[in-house]
Formats: sequence, C-alpha cells, structure tokens
Amino acid sequence: MSGLRPAVFLDRDGTLNVDAGYLDCKERLILFPWSVESVRLLRRAGYAVVVVTNQSGVARGMLKEAFVEEVHQIIQSQLADIGEALDGHYYCPHEPSASIEAFRVDCDCRKPKPGMVTRAARDLGLDVERSVVVGDKWSDIRLANQAGARGVLVRTGYGRSQEQNPQEGLSADAVVDTLMDAVNWILRYPVPVIQ
Repeated sequence: MSGLRPAVFLDRDGTLNVDAGYLDCKERLILFPWSVESVRLLRRAGYAVVVVTNQSGVARGMLKEAFVEEVHQIIQSQLADIGEALDGHYYCPHEPSASIEAFRVDCDCRKPKPGMVTRAARDLGLDVERSVVVGDKWSDIRLANQAGARGVLVRTGYGRSQEQNPQEGLSADAVVDTLMDAVNWILRYPVPVIQ
C-alpha cells in the first residue's frame, strides 16, 4: 500500500473565494460560504488540501508577493477558527509577457503546466494519481490531465462560461455547481488504493 496521501488541489480565485478580478486588497477577499466546511470535510476524509493558483498580477506589477502570502494567511486564519488548515499553498507569480522583467518567465509552474502540483507532491508526500484538481477554468482541468489527476470543473467564478465553451479534446471528470458539490463527488467516487 502506498504511504502517499491523496490530495485535492484547489484553484483559489473563483473556486475557494469569489473572483474579484485581481485581488489587490484584503477587503475584497470573500470566501464562498461553503469553502471552510469543504476543506474540513476533505481533510477529515484523509485528503491533503492544497491551493494552486496563478497570480500573474505580481508579474504585471498590480500586487506584491507579500500580499499573495497575506491573503493565504487570512484564509488559514478563517480555517483555524474551526481547527483546520490548508496543507499547502503554491502560487505562480510568472507571466511570459510580464511588464516586470524578473517575472517574465515561461516557467513550469504556471497552470496548466503541472509544476505546482509536482512540487506539492514532492514536498508533502502526495499521491497525484489518487488526487483531484478542482477549479473554475479549463486550465485547471488541463492541469489535472497533465499531472495525472482527475479534474472537476466548478460553475462558480468563470466556470459557467467555461462550461459553455468546451475545449476540444479536454473534458472534466465532473462538472458541478460549487466546491461543496465537488467535495461530495470526490467523497462519493474516490480512487482506490492499488495494492
């Protein structure tokens, strides 16, 4: 039996919290009403819960990396109120056409490339093949495919419009309304451990 844990890799904006465009002030951070409970249910079921988010606003000079970390700490604080926490938080500050040269990089971490998932799996001892990526964009589903995980598209954030514009050769394992619905699907259809 594998000693590695399965994980649920969550997109942040539009999946865990309301997508407010470039989240550039903490007052605009609003978690969906079901987000905290969703994390609790996943962790209690044995899943690691890891945020993987593109934050190209850093590369565009719209926000600082310290602010991305501050947002993460606010989310962690809200989870701590019920005795929970995210197992990891990974973000990509890069953008190939960035205005700030230091972040003008064609990296392996910008979704849909699997670099953040690969790094989290290595850092946290995760079994990617038994894991799920949940997000509101086709890039999240492509990330799941490239990483070897399952992918769930949620209709919050950009999800509804993404669903109306399918990408050729790309399909989600499930399309659901909210993160809580994704959690229910994940718990109903877990990938078994291969002995």
